[in-house]
Amino acid sequence: MTNSLLNNDNVSVFIIGAGPGDPGLLTLKAAECLKIADVVVYDRLVSDEILAMVNPNAEKIFAGKAARDHFMPQDEINQTLVDLARLDKTVVRLKGGDPFIFGRGSEEAMFLAEHDIDFEIVPGITASAGCGAYAGIPLTHRGYVTGVRFVTGHCQAGQHLDLNWKSLADPKTTLVIYMGLINIQKISDELIKAGLPADTPAAGIERGTTPDQRTITTTLENLPQCIERAELKAPSLLIIGKVVELSKTIAWHTHAHECMLDDIEDNASNNG
Repeated sequence: MTNSLLNNDNVSVFIIGAGPGDPGLLTLKAAECLKIADVVVYDRLVSDEILAMVNPNAEKIFAGKAARDHFMPQDEINQTLVDLARLDKTVVRLKGGDPFIFGRGSEEAMFLAEHDIDFEIVPGITASAGCGAYAGIPLTHRGYVTGVRFVTGHCQAGQHLDLNWKSLADPKTTLVIYMGLINIQKISDELIKAGLPADTPAAGIERGTTPDQRTITTTLENLPQCIERAELKAPSLLIIGKVVELSKTIAWHTHAHECMLDDIEDNASNNG
């Protein structure tokens, strides 16, 4: 390796965050890794534009991974990375967002370390930062919130979503929920039950940072119905907190559709 960004010749596997979707958000270091890769093991959320940056002579292996639908189980992905590295190949493990934020990159790194494989982590822009920015929703804003929490709304098959709802129901905190569509009704109900006001601003962002981005804004209480009505699909991110109000002023990429309770009630009455 001669490039100044890649100065460790001993690295066999690069675990890379591809960002939230917009190929322009890929880091310079990640782009350089793609150019020198012999093999790229990539996830479902990696865009075609980013895959087009891969060394044309590299082998590409699709690992899939969507909620409750894994094309390649995690154990198999881990072993594949080890097997490829032992063939003296430069391996890139390409993951959507950031590999260490609900990306299971740390599990892969631990497996590589246990098998004495040299690796490097290349961070990516996580979905919360990218999607929030493109929707005009700052995760923190002076006078609105004092912090931000990242949680997953997805649980393993056969298990119930068991979060510390009382801790999460803090009106001075922005709550960002990854993979929350399936359990959105429970999330809304439990947060309100734990004391978060039902009229807390909330947003759903589908395919954030891409030309297909869609954003809806509403209240915590109405978020499940609005998501259903808008037919939001994965990949989607949920943001709950006062900062959602700011999207009315500073949204620049795609303006949000404001979903109102009256709209839902009128729609239900018309269908009745």
